[in-house]
Amino acid sequence: MGKYILRRLLNGLLVLIGVVTVTFFIARVIPSDPAAKWVGGRATAEQRAAAVVELGLDKPLYVQYYRYVTDLSRGNLGRSLNSKRNVTEELAVYLPATFELVFIAFFFAVVIGIPMGIYSAKQNGKLLDHVTRFFSIGAVSLPTFWISLILQLVFYKMLRLLPLGGRISATASIFYDIPNITGLLLLDTAITGEWALFRDALRHIILPAVTVSLYPIGLVTRMTRSALLEILNEDYIVAARSYGIAERRVLWSYALRNSLGATATVVALSMGYTLVNTFLTETVFSWPGLGSYVAKSVVTLDHPAIIGIALVSAFFYVVLNLLADIIIALDPRIKL
Repeated sequence: MGKYILRRLLNGLLVLIGVVTVTFFIARVIPSDPAAKWVGGRATAEQRAAAVVELGLDKPLYVQYYRYVTDLSRGNLGRSLNSKRNVTEELAVYLPATFELVFIAFFFAVVIGIPMGIYSAKQNGKLLDHVTRFFSIGAVSLPTFWISLILQLVFYKMLRLLPLGGRISATASIFYDIPNITGLLLLDTAITGEWALFRDALRHIILPAVTVSLYPIGLVTRMTRSALLEILNEDYIVAARSYGIAERRVLWSYALRNSLGATATVVALSMGYTLVNTFLTETVFSWPGLGSYVAKSVVTLDHPAIIGIALVSAFFYVVLNLLADIIIALDPRIKL
């Protein structure tokens, strides 16, 4: 197992090196003028020339690449062309809100998607199975922005149950000191005992979390159902039932345990996908997360920020993929 994990870590490192190289050279090929964006549209020719020197754009490409890799090894992702701040600092501001959103969304995906997949496989061909498949296909297929708008229309406009958007209400932000320990607002308010703020933040996160969770719920449901349909016909399942073992135990202990490898892979990879593809949801719900930062950086062609986001995304993909591989490798039937 140790050799397997080490080999997967080396493969992941090669992937990250490839991403660093590709994104660096693509950013240099795109027709734009980083120096002009750095000094502003009204800058003089002398100021632009000074910006070229300051950004190191006057050096040969291989020198720029060496400096960039050296900075990356120190955790420096460069400075944003818009705000002039370090990209690492800006990501540290935006990432916690998205982490919180994605974590809750995947909690929904696991506690809803896996049971739906189990009972859909058990009721194969029956009404419950048809309804579950219809829901899972719709959850994967429906546009995110449309779901967001429908949820706002129903729960804010019609029922007046949940807020329209934002991470916390304007009233709470004025009359309370917002704790900032981990950046995860629900966790921070629970740690500090600010239960009024906790309830307010919880009400604000429900709609965006439900929207983000629909895609992984549908994916997990379909993968769990597909894996269980094969396993439920295995000899050891038939033998367990013939011994009179309770059906609940057969499903949740014997069958589910042997189907978690494929499900874990889907959950891990879809979590990485969702982490950097929440910009539509965050835009509709005015959520101050990574998706909003991605959208703003792409629109303004902020190359350092775009490259930083790409590298962070690749890093999470590699880590989540490694975790999924380790979970699969724990199955004694798998040959490493």
